[in-house]
Amino acid sequence: MDQYCILGRIGEGAHGIVFKAKHVETGEIVALKKVALRRLEDGIPNQALREIKALQEIEDSPYVVQLKAVFPHGAGFVLAFEFMLSDLAEVVRHAQRPLAQAHVKSYLQMLLKGVAFCHANNIVHRDLKPANLLISSSGQLKIADFGLARIFSPDGSRPYTHQVATRAVGCIMGELLNGSPLFPGENDIEQLCCVLRILGTLSPKVWPEITELPDYNKISFKEQAPVPLEEVLPDASPQALDLLGQFLLCPPRRRIAASQALLHQYFFTAPLPAHPSELLIPQRPGGLAPKAHPGPPHVHDFHVDRPLEESLLNPELIQPFIPEG
Repeated sequence: MDQYCILGRIGEGAHGIVFKAKHVETGEIVALKKVALRRLEDGIPNQALREIKALQEIEDSPYVVQLKAVFPHGAGFVLAFEFMLSDLAEVVRHAQRPLAQAHVKSYLQMLLKGVAFCHANNIVHRDLKPANLLISSSGQLKIADFGLARIFSPDGSRPYTHQVATRAVGCIMGELLNGSPLFPGENDIEQLCCVLRILGTLSPKVWPEITELPDYNKISFKEQAPVPLEEVLPDASPQALDLLGQFLLCPPRRRIAASQALLHQYFFTAPLPAHPSELLIPQRPGGLAPKAHPGPPHVHDFHVDRPLEESLLNPELIQPFIPEG
């Protein structure tokens, strides 16, 4: 740490505190993520190891935040990243409503290039959300926080923990177009109801593999037709709605890939994507918006053995989906 001068605190996540710092010799500004070890015998946390490994595998992409160094410090270690001024969550929070279409296209295009690069290198991020999409001083969007990332096998033979969920590219696109999340659930079951309200009830007819999902038979929903996306986002262009619809398909194998999405007509119709230098970058002291401190589990966390009404903040949310009788 002696080679860095701490300039301020940026934020705090579940696995460490992030500081803005300057390299004493070069003057380079970086973000230092300090990770403390609870017990030395436990070794480096798995999430930190995954983040380091994933970033080392894809360090050549201009759309992935650069890991500059890793070194021990006290009873822990420090990750040194390139410094980024802001993140996409701050952009959405401070932008005029709605966000300019050229800006939406630019952010989405950069995100897709980063995702396509990760997937081409067999890395799946698994925690994509606006707060993990950082913005540089030049307006460049870069994917960060690879703590939940995994190596994936294209043949689908490798199992993954089903509790890990990500907002995904389609949801981020919808949030950019809408100015707020498309599916604003407070917990598992509310989240599911928000999705079903727009996309319609899921069944083996539209998703044959759904019967293989854990706990599939423990919940049943009344048939509900999907809501046309043009009713959900009336100001979006037909090309935007077409691409969004291909992102929001529930069967994973039917969703459009990031590399294919980059060729969609949405990006080649007016207005064209803005140049990164034309994007507004909201900035707070220290550069990044502080992340919320990790709190206790939500008191309304959903469990399949409990009645639905005990798992909801708003029980009326599920009424349209409860089978009659």
